Amino acid sequence: MRTILRRPDFRLLFGGLLASMTAESILLLALAIWVKDLTGSDGLAGGTVFAVIAPMTLAPLVGWFVDRYPRRPFFVVANLVTAVLLTPLFTVRDHSDVWVVYLVAALYGLSYITLSAALSGLIRQLVPIELLAEANGVLQTVRQGLRLIGPLAGTALYAALGGWALAAIGMAGFLTAAAVVAALPTPHPAPSTVRLRWPAELGAGLRHLAGEPALRRALLGYGLGSLVMGFSESLIFAYVDQGLRRDAAFVGVLVTVQGIGGLVGGLCSAAVVRRFGEVGTLAAGVAFFGPAALALAYPDLRLGFAAVLLAGVSLPLTMVGLHTLIQRRTPPGLVGRVAAATEAVVSGPQAFSIGAGALLVGVLDYRVLFALVGVATLGAGSYLWRGRHLSAPGAASPVPPIVPAPRRPGDPAAGQAATTARRDPRR
Repeated sequence: MRTILRRPDFRLLFGGLLASMTAESILLLALAIWVKDLTGSDGLAGGTVFAVIAPMTLAPLVGWFVDRYPRRPFFVVANLVTAVLLTPLFTVRDHSDVWVVYLVAALYGLSYITLSAALSGLIRQLVPIELLAEANGVLQTVRQGLRLIGPLAGTALYAALGGWALAAIGMAGFLTAAAVVAALPTPHPAPSTVRLRWPAELGAGLRHLAGEPALRRALLGYGLGSLVMGFSESLIFAYVDQGLRRDAAFVGVLVTVQGIGGLVGGLCSAAVVRRFGEVGTLAAGVAFFGPAALALAYPDLRLGFAAVLLAGVSLPLTMVGLHTLIQRRTPPGLVGRVAAATEAVVSGPQAFSIGAGALLVGVLDYRVLFALVGVATLGAGSYLWRGRHLSAPGAASPVPPIVPAPRRPGDPAAGQAATTARRDPRR
C-alpha cells in the first residue's frame, strides 16, 4: 500500500474520498435506526437499505451518462449534487415523515451508483494497471475501517442531536470531497472510443460483461450469492431484538466489530489478489459470508462477534476482487458503463433479497433464514472458486477493444473513429 500512497495524485484523491466515506459510514446505518425508532418495525428499518439499492436498476442508463463526461469534473459535480439531495432530512419530525427518509435513501442510492461508476473510471485513469489492486485495497481498508467509529458516531449523533445532525455531517463530507478532488491535476484523457448509436451505447456495459469469461463468471456467482445476502439487512435487527434481547442501537456495536474484520480484509486484499487472482479473491469473499451467517443462526453474543468479524473480512475481499477485475478487463472508455452495469446485475438480486428478507423476517424464524443464507453463499463461493483460473495471478490481463458498429455509408465520423481506435497503442 505504501507504493500507491507515494503517488501525489492518488493521495489527494484519497483525502477527498476519506471525507465522503466518513459521511457514508455515519449515514446508512443511522438512517435505518431512525426508521426503526419512528415506526418500531424491523422490516421497515431493513426497507431503508432496500430504498438505497432499488434505484440501481437504472445502472445502465447511469453508466452511459457517466461515460459521456470527463471523469474528474463529473465526480466533483456529482458530490455537490449528493450534498443537496440530503437537505430534505431536515424536515423529518415523526412517523408520518418516514416517506421523506425513504425518498432521500432512494436518491442517495442513485447518487451512490453514479459516484461509484465515475470513481472507477477516475482510478483507472490515475493509477497504473499493475497498482489497481493496491489502490482498491487502500480504499476498501479505509471504508471498512471506518465501521469501527462511523456507526457508533452516527448513532451517538442521532441520539444526542437528532436526525438533522446526520444530514449536516453527510453534506459536509460530500462538499469536502468535491473541493479536494477539484484540486486534482487533470488526468490524461482516455483514448477516444467509437461512438455508437445511443441504444447500442446504453447496452455496451452489459454486452462486455456477458462476453468476457472472467467477468461473466464473477457476476453470475456473486449475483447468485446476492440473492440471499440481502436477507441479513433485516435479519440483523431481528437477531439483536429477538435473539440478544437488546435495542436496535446495539446493531451499531455489531457493525463496528464488523469494521475490525473489514480492516483486516482490506489490508490483506491486494496480497490475496496477487496470490489467487481477482476471481479467486471474489470467491473467498463470498464464501466467508457462509459460516458467518450460519453462526448468527445461534443467538450467542460471543459467537455473534466472531460471525460479524468474519463477515467483515469477506466484504473488502469481494469488492477489491470485483472492482480490480472490472478495471483490468475493461477498455477505459467503457469503465463507467461496465461498473454501473455490474452494480445493476449484483444489486438487482440484492434488492430483491432485501425486500424478501423484510417480508420473511415477519413470517419465518430468523435463525432458519440465516441458515439458508449460509448454505447458499457457500455454494456461490464454491462456484466462483472453480473459475479462479480465468484470472490466474501473474497472467496478463487483456483489455479488449470496443468493437465498432459497421460503418454506415456516408458516415465519415465512424470511419475516422475506427481508424483512431486501431492506431491507438494503448488499446
